[in-house]
Amino acid sequence: MAEVDSRLAGSSRASRAFYAAVRALVVFLCLLVTRVRVVGRDRVPASGAFVLAPIHRSNIDTPLAAAVTRRRMRFMGKDSLWRVRPVGWVLSALGGFPVSRGTADREALRRCVAVLEAGEPLVLFPEGTRQSGPTVHPLFDGAAYVAVKAGVPVIPVGIGGSERVMPKGSRMIRPVKCVMVVGEPIRAQVDAEGRVPRSAVKEVTERLSRELQVLFDEAERQARR
Repeated sequence: MAEVDSRLAGSSRASRAFYAAVRALVVFLCLLVTRVRVVGRDRVPASGAFVLAPIHRSNIDTPLAAAVTRRRMRFMGKDSLWRVRPVGWVLSALGGFPVSRGTADREALRRCVAVLEAGEPLVLFPEGTRQSGPTVHPLFDGAAYVAVKAGVPVIPVGIGGSERVMPKGSRMIRPVKCVMVVGEPIRAQVDAEGRVPRSAVKEVTERLSRELQVLFDEAERQARR
């Protein structure tokens, strides 16, 4: 199992309580502004690690992800943010973990695998940066790779309406309805020697792309009702 440093862990009782309180406030604000509704919440595992892989059209997608489950979700953040106290503790308590800016991709992936092997859910946006439009953009293999490497499922999520709430480049938040549609878990296995076959990663990425488009279309349809 990969080693998880103290900044990745953030698992004290105080940090868990802090996350629960902040999550409740964030979800309340999301409900207030977007009337967000989650469809298929029962598809999110109640225990164990998984990769939550949402569509990405807005900065509001990150707080919306907290509405999917009460469990603490983990996110990547720039390691420089952890150098200031108590900012580092707050970020870790809220699910963040540090990745060096400009670091090799394999180091970021190693930290993601460490989080999953510690049994915690991880949020990765497979499109990378925020995108625009109704079509799923080409996905990076990172979400599929860490899921296959750690032996955990990928949970695809379509988010409808978030681009209208806060489009890319906008500083304003509009009160627009959002709907999140959770898909069935996507699973793949490492080979007998524990290696991650490229074919398995490619297969998961391709399936994830197809599933995200279906879920995104459905989420947008329901959000426009």
